[in-house]
Amino acid sequence: MKFGSIGPITIHLPELIEDNDLLARRNPRWDMDLIYRKTGIRERHIAAEGECASDLGVAAAEKLFAEYGVDRKSIDFLLLCTQTPDLPMPTTACLMQDRLALPTSTGALDFNLGCSGYVYGLALADGLIRSGAARRILFITAETYSKYIDPADRALRPIFGDGAAATLVEATDEPSLGPFVFGTDGRGASALMVTEGGVRPPEEALQPSKRKRWPSVLFMDGPALVKFTLDVVPPLVKQVLKTANLDREAVDLYLVHQATSYMTEHLRTRLRIAAEKMPEALETCGNTVSSTIPVLIRDLRANGGLRPGTRSLQIGFGVGLSWGGCVWTETFAEPNV
Repeated sequence: MKFGSIGPITIHLPELIEDNDLLARRNPRWDMDLIYRKTGIRERHIAAEGECASDLGVAAAEKLFAEYGVDRKSIDFLLLCTQTPDLPMPTTACLMQDRLALPTSTGALDFNLGCSGYVYGLALADGLIRSGAARRILFITAETYSKYIDPADRALRPIFGDGAAATLVEATDEPSLGPFVFGTDGRGASALMVTEGGVRPPEEALQPSKRKRWPSVLFMDGPALVKFTLDVVPPLVKQVLKTANLDREAVDLYLVHQATSYMTEHLRTRLRIAAEKMPEALETCGNTVSSTIPVLIRDLRANGGLRPGTRSLQIGFGVGLSWGGCVWTETFAEPNV
């Protein structure tokens, strides 16, 4: 049996940058110092008008092919995690297969999941490889949440950034991913949602859990999400460790979804984890939803914080409500690190 292994990762962020100074000039009443202290974000990248998730994902994939010498003809499956697809149909992954000139023998599918999506995607890729259905998988995460956010929305605009990540998941002889643990609680769906753009009329959709203060299409109940995260993540960490038969001392790093610095600090406190074991990577890109964990991995690899043999816990949580975690042992070595 073959197993899935995380190979090279590349990131693509839109050219347009909204830093905190720009937001302050546009919104003089916003306390950007306070916002920075809570979010840990100084700037975020915003997709241009007409720039879609597929554009960002294709750019990230082309960078992967070019920088790491990956033969596009060797890709036999394309997985795309996005909550901002180009069209209701067809699946955006099919459009990207054509744009990337991948073989027509390539399987391609989207799955709609946000901040837990990277862990879910790794499980899907690992399962495809273990089953023998694929050997080399291009796993792309791409989001343009800014399309859902009003520029004057003080709660959302400073947090979310657009971006994409391309991860090569390859077949290897030794397992490096898993076990995986997942969870879902649809009762909390109204804490983070978009009611427009689907088949169900917005007036008939599940209504947000609180009154909307801004005209953004996206609604987020921040306090409810904080409570959810602090209630769910510590038991998730415990369950992953138990399933893997590991103790906490055997884990080198905790790679958690990069929601905000405020959230990460609360998780460190609740889990009693030192800051260096739960790193951050959102100051210059914001919360990129499904791409936050690969952005973090890419940054750690670049600065030598991740080397072959490093054992990590990956933890994703958010929209759905959904969560997922897994053990991951690094096997890839950056050529220039």
